[in-house]
Amino acid sequence: MPASPSTARAINDRLALRLLQQEGPLTAGQLKQLTGLSRPTVSDLVERLTVSGLIRVVGESGEQRRGPNARLYGIAADRAHLAALDVRTGGVLVLVSDLVGRVLAEVAVPIDAGNGTGPAVEQAVAAVEGAARKAGPDAWAGLHTVGIGAPGLVDPATGDLRDSSGLPAWHRSLVAALQRRLPKARVTVENETNLAALAEQREGAARDRDTFVLLWLGHGVGAAVVLDGRLRRGASGGTGEIGFLPVPGTGSLPSATDCDGGFHALAGAAAIGALAREHGLPAEVPLDGPGAARLVAGAVAAGTEPASRFLDTLADRLAIGTAAVTAVLDPGCVVLGGEIGLAGGEPLAARVAARLKGLSPLPTEVRPGTLGGTAVLRGALLTARDRAQDELFAP
Repeated sequence: MPASPSTARAINDRLALRLLQQEGPLTAGQLKQLTGLSRPTVSDLVERLTVSGLIRVVGESGEQRRGPNARLYGIAADRAHLAALDVRTGGVLVLVSDLVGRVLAEVAVPIDAGNGTGPAVEQAVAAVEGAARKAGPDAWAGLHTVGIGAPGLVDPATGDLRDSSGLPAWHRSLVAALQRRLPKARVTVENETNLAALAEQREGAARDRDTFVLLWLGHGVGAAVVLDGRLRRGASGGTGEIGFLPVPGTGSLPSATDCDGGFHALAGAAAIGALAREHGLPAEVPLDGPGAARLVAGAVAAGTEPASRFLDTLADRLAIGTAAVTAVLDPGCVVLGGEIGLAGGEPLAARVAARLKGLSPLPTEVRPGTLGGTAVLRGALLTARDRAQDELFAP
């Protein structure tokens, strides 16, 4: 059945908006060329989108002639503001952007959970409000969508962050608090590793892959699974909780409430620090994700025999977890993400690939991530932008 006139208009409008998002400001002639639509159809959609407030004239092309045919049309970026949060154990990172994702303000705030859940939540909400007011006088009241990345499991049925042992209680309360303060905004939460995978696929190391696994290497370990272009969360939201993966070399087994006997015990930041000290490398105590990243980056740069042995042993450990993942999923590509994956770069990825080749019959490319710890915040922003545009660009 042919599309109805209203359906055809909606399809054409969405096509034009996506092109303006991807290519930037375009003339009506350029839209005609890129869409393949007739000149009258393009003229009609430009008028519709302008009247609706979704696009506006933002300048003129560089052509010598002037007039209507030279007008450059762009998305009305200030039509909505977006906020993205990277919620960590000891603080929160916030950025505020316009509708096309241009960052207008960034704020990093430490959170003292020792004062109780209520004060911690208020600190986090104040950080979001502060970033929004820094972005512009109307940004706080005009926040359209808030995307939050947090550690822990997100219930796929409700979209709520589930209660997880070892994580601060204020994490679970933050979403509801922001929704109360911003009743008109859409507030959503996603697991931090899943958001990092989305960012690496859209802007980083996996841009040419629709099937891959991101191995998150930071303070702890985790994984995100993308199969056939879709993020897979699992029945309870727990896909990728490989910190609990039973592996050889830990001396014990993990439990339902403690991953210390699992893969986390081989590849978490504390384990990397202990491994470095075993090889005579200086490592601060206690060691967090950024600290472990500095340690790995220093070993890569040093090129000494102890540093090389340290990287070899670390690659041995990472290959164990990677082999288990590839045996089940056969993703063809594994991205070493997080601060440590970025710090290790190609030298660490090549070592892991070589060891994986000896453990698994399945051909698997191992790549270093390119976004590091910023991937969570970028993924939260991309998710917020997509959801806001899906709503605002709808007919």
